[in-house]
Amino acid sequence: MDKLLIATTNPGKLGEITKYLSDLPIELVGLKEVRITEQVEETGKTFEENAILKAKFYSQKSGLPTIADDGGLEIDALGGEPGIKSHRWIGGNHEDSDEDLIAYTIKRMRGLRPSKRGAQLRAVLALALPNGKIFTAEAATRGMIPLAPGIHRTPGFPYRSLLFLPEVGKFYDHSELTEAENNRYNHRKQALDKLTPVIKKYVC
Repeated sequence: MDKLLIATTNPGKLGEITKYLSDLPIELVGLKEVRITEQVEETGKTFEENAILKAKFYSQKSGLPTIADDGGLEIDALGGEPGIKSHRWIGGNHEDSDEDLIAYTIKRMRGLRPSKRGAQLRAVLALALPNGKIFTAEAATRGMIPLAPGIHRTPGFPYRSLLFLPEVGKFYDHSELTEAENNRYNHRKQALDKLTPVIKKYVC
């Protein structure tokens, strides 16, 4: 069976991508299974550049077709911040903790009225093939940042405790949403759905 490497060190992302690609007739493997421990310095200026950078690096290291992603929170009133700095927003040179990011976001949004609290979580996925071909897909889930975060936490996904979906009256957290709502709103799933025909053509 053909293999597809899912290149992420985030267990939550690994679980989601594996779940949403589980119907494909391929073997999905993570970095641990191919014994790659190196990490890529994310020097790109955009989500797309970083996703491609990671996918290419791990595909070259493993010799396997590889999926990598990059994404984060984009707040309208802050000009798209934190954007590519979503996990290094406070300290700059090191990854911030989930709770620190949640508290800092609430602080930065203080005083803004509801109409100015629009935001989205965006993900860009890149598929790199061993022959050098690159394919990308992206999707976003829009909502708003309320005055206080939700009570649920998903490790590695701090901003899901902050993005409220007015249409369903729930935070964008898998423990709050039904299975149908998760399938409808999950931005990573939407991007994977766009990329699946390419995976079927070139990997399966």
